[in-house]
Amino acid sequence: MAEPTIDARVSPLAHLAQRMRAATVTGARGVALTERPFVTMVNLRVDPASEAAARIEKTLNTPLPRQCGRTTASGPHTVVWLGPDEWLVLSRTEATAVTAGLREALAESPGSVVDVSANRTTLELSGPAARQVLEKGCPLDLHPRVFGPGRAVSTTVGPVAVLLWQTDDRPTYRLFPRSSFADYLARWLIDAMGEYRRPEVP
Repeated sequence: MAEPTIDARVSPLAHLAQRMRAATVTGARGVALTERPFVTMVNLRVDPASEAAARIEKTLNTPLPRQCGRTTASGPHTVVWLGPDEWLVLSRTEATAVTAGLREALAESPGSVVDVSANRTTLELSGPAARQVLEKGCPLDLHPRVFGPGRAVSTTVGPVAVLLWQTDDRPTYRLFPRSSFADYLARWLIDAMGEYRRPEVP
């Protein structure tokens, strides 16, 4: 009998899990921070007008977004626009399967499919005060009239470069920093959340 496979991976923020839980604020000014590790991330480069792009869209069962800030989604996959011919595929499916399927669709056409899952981790910031926390260090206008669910852009939070994606109007944001900067960003966010434990000053 084969022995069960043991996942020995340790996420970049495993050492801060308890501290992030302790930083949670509830109520009308609530905000919570969690890590969602080991998300499949595949960088895709292809000419959007090519037959290969059409095959890739069929494989993902969703069109590739064509504008800055846009995302598309179907089933386990979300596709984020990074540039005119570049996208990040986020998926709940195992990375090897996603990468193999995209490479098969790309075939011999110009372009690339690269598993970059280990390059970043995922932080999720959610709750009524989540936008206010981000606004302390993000240069973007995050007001709902400009930035809402389904929007994703490259920006900075504090001094850290991230891909920022708003997933719903709770609001919930997912931040994708490089793994080597994740510790700094998580501590920055925890510190920024602190004031919401206190009553709002009139």
